[in-house]
Amino acid sequence: MDEFAERTKIEWREWGEEAFSEARDAGKPILLSLSARWCSWCHEMDETTYAVPTLAANVNDSFVPVRADIDRHPRVRERYNMGGFPSTVFLTPEGEHLTGATFLDPDTMRQVVGQVRDLWTHKGRDAAQVPRNVRDQNPPADEVTEEIERLLVGQVEDRFDQTHGGWGDDAKFPLPRTVEFALKRDRERALATLSAVTQNLFDDYEGGFFRYASTRDWRDVHHEKMLDSNAALVRAYANAYLYTGEDRYRDPAEKTIEYLTTTIWRDDAFGGSQQPGEEYYEGDASNRESEDAPPVDPTAFADWNALAADALLTFAAYTDDERARRYGERTVDFLASLVEDGGVVHYRDGDGAGSERGLLVDHAYVTRAFVTAAQVLGDEYLATARTVADHAIETLQRKDGAFVDGPADGPGLLDRPLRPIDGNAALADALVDLSILTGASSYEETARDAVGAFAGAADRIGVQVAGYATAASRLTRPPLRIAVAAPPGSDLHRAALRVADHEKVVVPNADEYERGTARLVADGTVSDPASTPAELSEFAEIFF
Repeated sequence: MDEFAERTKIEWREWGEEAFSEARDAGKPILLSLSARWCSWCHEMDETTYAVPTLAANVNDSFVPVRADIDRHPRVRERYNMGGFPSTVFLTPEGEHLTGATFLDPDTMRQVVGQVRDLWTHKGRDAAQVPRNVRDQNPPADEVTEEIERLLVGQVEDRFDQTHGGWGDDAKFPLPRTVEFALKRDRERALATLSAVTQNLFDDYEGGFFRYASTRDWRDVHHEKMLDSNAALVRAYANAYLYTGEDRYRDPAEKTIEYLTTTIWRDDAFGGSQQPGEEYYEGDASNRESEDAPPVDPTAFADWNALAADALLTFAAYTDDERARRYGERTVDFLASLVEDGGVVHYRDGDGAGSERGLLVDHAYVTRAFVTAAQVLGDEYLATARTVADHAIETLQRKDGAFVDGPADGPGLLDRPLRPIDGNAALADALVDLSILTGASSYEETARDAVGAFAGAADRIGVQVAGYATAASRLTRPPLRIAVAAPPGSDLHRAALRVADHEKVVVPNADEYERGTARLVADGTVSDPASTPAELSEFAEIFF
């Protein structure tokens, strides 16, 4: 149990079968609190609502209180999220919903506790229901066509905020995957969004990006710094630099890498997040120098570290930045230690490994990290990429082609797997690269099945999941392949990595062509052999 939960008056149980068994034996409903170390409102509820002795006594007497960290238990988060955090969810002993809310102050919590207690007394399990997102698990399948990409391009244009930049009418998140989709298809809007993100969410003082702004015009910034969003933004800015060569995109990425590798780095991997500390961030530079920085969650998550490895190696590929390359390699080594019999352990901390493993999101991003490492550092990383991908295909893919989010086991609703479109898109995108790097067409076929499982709903997919359209477009129009018959780190290999197409696949040590040459392959067309970086750049301009 985390230190914040321990400060409350609630007798929290850990998420697990033991707590559900206790609830069944006692005939009591469960109060589930979904929280996170970085979540300021979660701490506020702990320090106010859950700290009231009389209220805590009522909770402890009438419910089995369970606390779950949403980052350590992503499957729990996706099934019980009430629309924000903290989520306060009342459940039957079987894990079905009774009611729920987000933040509750002491007075409101008293009312809700009384209402749920009366509801349970008079209706019991008859008052419960399974959430719709868990009940409806049949995404409409269809053929993967160029129409998917076209629809998302339209979304990027229609949903763009012409006044303030970015996408959305209310809260503004940076949406780095949407930026990357737009970089190749609507670059003006992509770059305008990065400018807005730099101006409003970038920490000029220490580096790193804040999580989001809660208004359309990027005000009321929430000062959490999350490893996943920072890593994804490093990659987005690196790719913007690839196309433009402008330091206004390179510099924020470089400073964020410095922040991550100093403030967030823990021994052999990156920690998960840095807590908000609004007063710290809103002070001027002199105040911040004299105050303690907000604490860092040292938990090393597989998916977030994989995002970081991918971003660092991408930046190193374009810039030869030694810090990025070194920490990228170290992070990939850490990820390898999380792979057990093909499955990926979700996290490690000072107490060892967590119980969650075999999650789709971990397999998707770890596969991507090793695929990127194979292109930047060498093909010795391909074996692990294949091991992780094969395990996901064997254990998580269903007959309709879609991947589920994890094992179909565990307490509550965990035995009802979800089919997350973003996780399916991320793995499919990595499988496209893996197919090209290994020559195994089965990976491309698997990716097509996963994307096709959702294609019937392509007209309803929002701009927030533009990564789905990226995967679809790379299946309908195979990405540029650059076969380099030279070792990683050679001038020709480095020039191939810098070809201005961030969706390309670079194959080092390719053996089908003359040694010391490189060729570009796209749409069945093969370029003449290039033996120098200048020739390769010349041929790339012809291709584009």
